[in-house]
Amino acid sequence: MFDDDLDRAVRAFQQERGITVDGIVGPHTFRRLDEARWQLGDRVLSYIPGHLMSGDDVSELQRRLMQLGFAAGRPDGLFGRQTDAALREFQQGVGVTADGTCGPDTFRAFERLVRTISGGNATHLREQVTLSELQSGIADKVIVLDPGDIIDAGLCHAIAVRVEGRLAALGTQVLLTRPASMTSTPAFPDDPSRAAFANDVGADLVVSIHVDRATSTSPNGMAAFYYGDPRGGQHSPSGRVLAQRLQEELIARTDLLDCRTHPRTWDLLRLTRMPAVRVELGYVSNPGDAHRLANPAFQDAVADALAAALTEFCSPRP
Repeated sequence: MFDDDLDRAVRAFQQERGITVDGIVGPHTFRRLDEARWQLGDRVLSYIPGHLMSGDDVSELQRRLMQLGFAAGRPDGLFGRQTDAALREFQQGVGVTADGTCGPDTFRAFERLVRTISGGNATHLREQVTLSELQSGIADKVIVLDPGDIIDAGLCHAIAVRVEGRLAALGTQVLLTRPASMTSTPAFPDDPSRAAFANDVGADLVVSIHVDRATSTSPNGMAAFYYGDPRGGQHSPSGRVLAQRLQEELIARTDLLDCRTHPRTWDLLRLTRMPAVRVELGYVSNPGDAHRLANPAFQDAVADALAAALTEFCSPRP
């Protein structure tokens, strides 16, 4: 029976995992529950193209590989090509058959060699290299704008198009994840699909544009979210910097409440291989926010802020 105790447990799990806390075991929460049941060593792991293995055991494998200096990529819990290559390199180095299969022999090799490195220094070092590579100017970048909200899909798309125009004038290649006509729930692409789009086109950055709605009219303000564990530890340093830049410009150019930046593990942030940020531009359920969001001049100010933040983020450092 789905009683109050189970509802509290579901909400606690959602909060811990950095996903939307609504007490509903929908597809996203169910998938994360399934991933959470696996611990490293429970099953044999390998790269399966088209059907990637996922789970907490994959995240732990990625963390261990990175702690030992192997470039497994972001610890996103998905056993992809980069994790496969890092595992094979590790296996070759320790004298285990380099077949990309993480089974008993590889587990034993980890037990012999792994040493805990606090703070995820190896991951942060690679992200700093990525950040330096991005800081070569805005003109040569591929930026994916994701008008990703069915709460007010038309509004989010209108703002995305405004940002697209400003960046295109600077020589940036801007791609949108959906056309203006795609506003219905069945046709609306889900987070994994939009992340796959950004990965497939080789985007340098992703900005997902959203508005929010609450049951109360009180919540209001803007916030920005980047990939990271709300409990602390692993996160995307370059994503965090981008989120801070976007939030600073938005607050400087509008009069909405500053709800600051936060780490989350939403699929769009987790599954993209480049810095990705989700901006929440206000609550359509709040009369003040809704009035501002409907104003074309306010939409222009938001677009100016997003374009300026992206330009500054990509600017060469002295």
